[in-house]
Amino acid sequence: MTGLYDFHTHTILSDGEMLPSELVRRMAVIGYTTVAITDHVDTSNAAAVVESLLDVQESARLFGVRLLCGVEITHVPPTQIAAVARQAREAGAEIVIVHGETTVEPVAPGTNHAACICRDVNVLAHPGLITREDAKIALENGIALEITSRGGHNRTNGHVVRIAREVSCQIVVDSDAHAPHDLLDRTGKENVAMGAGLTADEAADIISLNIDRFLGF
Repeated sequence: MTGLYDFHTHTILSDGEMLPSELVRRMAVIGYTTVAITDHVDTSNAAAVVESLLDVQESARLFGVRLLCGVEITHVPPTQIAAVARQAREAGAEIVIVHGETTVEPVAPGTNHAACICRDVNVLAHPGLITREDAKIALENGIALEITSRGGHNRTNGHVVRIAREVSCQIVVDSDAHAPHDLLDRTGKENVAMGAGLTADEAADIISLNIDRFLGF
């Protein structure tokens, strides 16, 4: 399945402003066919967040949106990331992302590496100054590197694109939306992609990603 996607959004289940159903509806109106809700989780709430989102999938279907129930593993000690990812999967998570080593938050060193070696992870979000070595591991494990429109986190988009190109790692473009004004339409996604140094053709390929193939469905 292809179509406009966003793999990284937040709702009132963590620090977002919208109910899951409101987020989905707003995304539907601006043209999205696939939306992942990936609220922040740690050892305390991973299963509960996923279980709550599963109850919204029918509402999303009625709005014409495929809702991927997911999590963003956030500020978890690197040695615990694999266990939290497994906990989320066992609760029914269809996508797992990890809050990478953005340069604007005190993310524990080693988080990027722990995410890249974990086969339950799909996306490493805003990975900051990720190393070439970790990007190669991400490639081997089918993990995408995210470029983002999120203020602060987007400071290193150009570096992420350069490293991903060097190793042929998959790139995804996400909003990390917390509020209605954060949502990106197609033009917004294209601008983020090309602003990070991708060509128009590269941006088009990334934005029309085969989602089922990427996620292994």
